Amino acid sequence: MGELLVVDGANVVGSVPDGWWRDRRGAAERLRDRLVAYAERTGAEVILVVEGAARGVGSVPGVRVESADGSGDDHIVELVARLGRPCTVVTADRELRRRVGALGASCVGPRTVRP
Repeated sequence: MGELLVVDGANVVGSVPDGWWRDRRGAAERLRDRLVAYAERTGAEVILVVEGAARGVGSVPGVRVESADGSGDDHIVELVARLGRPCTVVTADRELRRRVGALGASCVGPRTVRP
């Protein structure tokens, strides 16, 4: 079993001002598809958490997508708490880093998975 990566979709998509705000769902789908290549290259298990207008983006082989009913950050914290295994959260959000760090998760920034 490879590294488990939990990706804060809204934070990673928002880390590059490439017009993502015009099509949040499309931006989340593009991120998901880039994460497939990351998973193949590294052997990581990847979970992408989406929220808001990006809800409903489907999973694909290599990337499981979870839609948050409310706050994506809260969903990530709950997910990390119930995983029961070490994981790395991809986000630049300081408060989310603090919350998942208290649960034992490691954190890396968006550049880890973005070109």
